[in-house]
Amino acid sequence: MLQTISLLMENKPGALMRVTGLLSARGYNIESLTVARTLDPTLSRMTIAVDMEPSLRALLIKQMNKLINVLQATDLTDSRAVLREMVLLRVRASMEARAAILKESEIFSARVVDSSVEGFALEATGDPEKLDEFIDVMRSYGEIEVTRSGMVAVSLESKKLHLAPPIPAGAEASKLEARNGVING
Repeated sequence: MLQTISLLMENKPGALMRVTGLLSARGYNIESLTVARTLDPTLSRMTIAVDMEPSLRALLIKQMNKLINVLQATDLTDSRAVLREMVLLRVRASMEARAAILKESEIFSARVVDSSVEGFALEATGDPEKLDEFIDVMRSYGEIEVTRSGMVAVSLESKKLHLAPPIPAGAEASKLEARNGVING
């Protein structure tokens, strides 16, 4: 079952690799992954849609919160949250079908980003299920090419963030050793 996890993390090299490594080491398939800098350039927000059993979610969140560079991992699967994805779709269609394509695009709140003699390039944003429907409708008009972004999410819960301070550069190795049970003597 698809689970949605949001992470606030330090914007440093290797941070993404640690998170994806944790997931792949446990055999979880990442369906979607989006990461970008926040208003604070030293932090990034990552949204992951991962295929896993719901009963293992709490354990995964605990493990992610222990990773170096991760300041906070949050499970958004059953929370009040806004989830969005973007699709860019190119549809090749006959001149006769163009009016119908534009009408359908309007119904799905998609916009035309390019037009040519061969067809249209369309952009739509929404929840993943709505975008699946949009793609299915556009398939009926001709040959299509689809590119999707990863999912982005924001919690609507009024929780206050409780963040640990970022780890100084020299302390990262010590934290990693401590987590792996290495004792310096």
